Amino acid sequence: MKLTEKETARYNRQILLDEIGEDGQLRLKQARVLIVGVGGLGSPIALYLTGAGVGTLGLIDDDTVSESNLQRQVLYSEPEIGLSKAEQAGKRLQALNSQVHIETYSERLTADNAEAIIGRYDLVVDGCDNFATRYLINDTCVRMGKVYIYGAIRAFDGQVSVFNYQGGPDYRRLFPDEEEMYAMPHPPKGVLGVTPGLIGCAEANEALKIIVGYGEVLSGKLWQIDLKTMETFTILI
Repeated sequence: MKLTEKETARYNRQILLDEIGEDGQLRLKQARVLIVGVGGLGSPIALYLTGAGVGTLGLIDDDTVSESNLQRQVLYSEPEIGLSKAEQAGKRLQALNSQVHIETYSERLTADNAEAIIGRYDLVVDGCDNFATRYLINDTCVRMGKVYIYGAIRAFDGQVSVFNYQGGPDYRRLFPDEEEMYAMPHPPKGVLGVTPGLIGCAEANEALKIIVGYGEVLSGKLWQIDLKTMETFTILI
């Protein structure tokens, strides 16, 4: 497989990077990535992976667009309020890059459909907002040998890690007691709009690193940032 003349022109600024080049762009073209949740985190993840030329992008979300989403979920617009997030996101991304194949699932990821859906992709990127879905993604990825890129936010804070990568730890290494996580009080819903934007971009960056094969992947590490101070720190898992 080779890049077309149109693809070479479109991705020229990426191809110029020694870390990517034509070979890396071909890897992106051949890649299949699933995003679970296309809300605050999923919006920047989907936009930048589509812009980068990931060949096939899956979007799964059972929610509809609401007015309160628009402060941070930049995939959507006012006329789309009340419509399916997955379907509207698919249309927006297809308009951004017609060379990317978009697959949408207007449903919730469940124990009944997780293996069938996740099995179609090379890696899974986390755009969800609850522990149950994260444990489901993790356990399915472990069984199927898929990489899981994790991200989470709260107010002005966020964190990113990569699980099940080349024998590295999985999500249960970070949060081993599932029942204890479910019993925790729900955090306040307030969030600065740019918080998921920044964390989603960091998740997209990890996906690009894994697909192309450059840089140091956040496997076995948890990267965290406080947007009020812009302090960051990384802990070993």
